[in-house]
Amino acid sequence: MILYPPAKINIGLSIVEKRPDGFHNIETVFYPIQLCDILTVETAGTGATCQLVFSCDGIDLPGNDNLCCKAYHLLDIDYHLPPVNIHLHKKIPVGAGLGGGSSDAAYTLLALNSLFQLNISFEEQMRYASRLGSDCAFFLQDKPAYGTDKGDMLKPLSLSLTGYYILLVKPPVFVSTADAYSSVTPKKVKHHLPELLKAPVRKWRHTVYNDFEAPVFQKFPEIGYIKEKMYQEGAVYASMSGSGSCVYGIFDNEMDNIAKLFPGCFVWKG
Repeated sequence: MILYPPAKINIGLSIVEKRPDGFHNIETVFYPIQLCDILTVETAGTGATCQLVFSCDGIDLPGNDNLCCKAYHLLDIDYHLPPVNIHLHKKIPVGAGLGGGSSDAAYTLLALNSLFQLNISFEEQMRYASRLGSDCAFFLQDKPAYGTDKGDMLKPLSLSLTGYYILLVKPPVFVSTADAYSSVTPKKVKHHLPELLKAPVRKWRHTVYNDFEAPVFQKFPEIGYIKEKMYQEGAVYASMSGSGSCVYGIFDNEMDNIAKLFPGCFVWKG
């Protein structure tokens, strides 16, 4: 079975408060994009000597203790799964704030549920996904959603960027999620994102923010430079995605030969 776990961008991200469990409550909008990994899940056969064989190629390879494996072991506890081979071809960069690992995990759940006819309800799949990561549940829906609490309380959102072009640029730097959270002071939001995003995209620049940007740009000025460069090149809106190092720009027109403006960076447009 072959599936295509998609990436996402965060449109706005506010750190609302720190929770008693050490996590943070946030407010964000998740939006799926066409950049995808390629995930293959297949039964290993009766002669298999290992319960799970995981392999990976592509860019930014994860370790053996990755979320695909965790998803398999999580379901194996309740369903005693047969041996499987999982192969992941990475096209979504790791540590970029694009949710690649979470998407891979969610799609592993989908694959195992279908492959072995486990008949796990959607609600139960969502609970499994939330145990794997705060944004994993979003990828089971694969449509725009307003996320609150840890990002795992989701409400469908009527939002479309049809007709726009999206540019992703990730420099070769790693942003620690823990460090990013430790550098932000939580605060209540004055206006909730679903209302702000009703405005034309061009107006988001002055109203829709990612709280991680200020501390991350201070530590890694090259990420802030990418955002400003996108505006110089005509982006109607640009932002860092999540807590990672990737910046996305939303453009009215397709960007030709723009990769040359960001040497040494991962660049994707779609």
